[in-house]
Amino acid sequence: MPSFDLLPGAEGSPVILHVPHSAREIPPEVRAGITLDDRALERELNHIVDAHTAELAEAAASSAGVTPWRFVNRLSRLVVDPERFPDEREEMLAVGMGAVYTRTTHLAELRPADTDPKPLVERYFRPYAKAMTHAVADRLAATGRAVIIDVHSYPTARLPYELHGEGPRPPVCLGTDSFHTPPELLAAAREAFAPCGEAGLDSPFSGTYVPLDFYGVEARVAALMIEIRRDTYMAEPGGPAGPGLTRLSRALAALVDAASR
Repeated sequence: MPSFDLLPGAEGSPVILHVPHSAREIPPEVRAGITLDDRALERELNHIVDAHTAELAEAAASSAGVTPWRFVNRLSRLVVDPERFPDEREEMLAVGMGAVYTRTTHLAELRPADTDPKPLVERYFRPYAKAMTHAVADRLAATGRAVIIDVHSYPTARLPYELHGEGPRPPVCLGTDSFHTPPELLAAAREAFAPCGEAGLDSPFSGTYVPLDFYGVEARVAALMIEIRRDTYMAEPGGPAGPGLTRLSRALAALVDAASR
């Protein structure tokens, strides 16, 4: 299967819904390098996967007034995490969770600590980053701007790997960047998600995803991370979605429409 999909939206839409962590698929050759047994791996996937976020983005896209583009990772973040820095800039290296994870959410061994990340970075990370860069460049060329809305979820209870999990855990966390998150985008998100409960800011997760070619240099690329607390829409960990997913998809569609104007 392809490692990612770019699903077309309206030609006049600047919005890309980015869904990086919704999949559970791990290719056999990558599975061979993971030290967990099958049962432990399933448990880890239940904790680490942003379950149902691809369905959330699909439902929002189908109901938005202007159909956004969607960039969806089809492989588990245990293959590579496309949102990490691929080098020493990544703070999550401190807990074994750089672009290629060596530790689990509970800090157990996932891969040997001396695993060379380069083969996985070259095979999976760099093609993903290149394709996302092209997707953003295409929106800039077509509309003069790009709006990346990152769709995530997070557990109700803090997991041991979280570096900044001591703060509030609101129903919706809005992750921002001082350069790429304009005030009007943040205000639109607060309004769109108001029916879903409190929308907090940068806690327990902060920041946004912007391809490195544009990061910190291209102000026409706006970005916002949406982190949804899992108990608002699903059974934890890794269980089925509930009725909250519909409410959230309507909120995300409203944000897409506001960002498309």
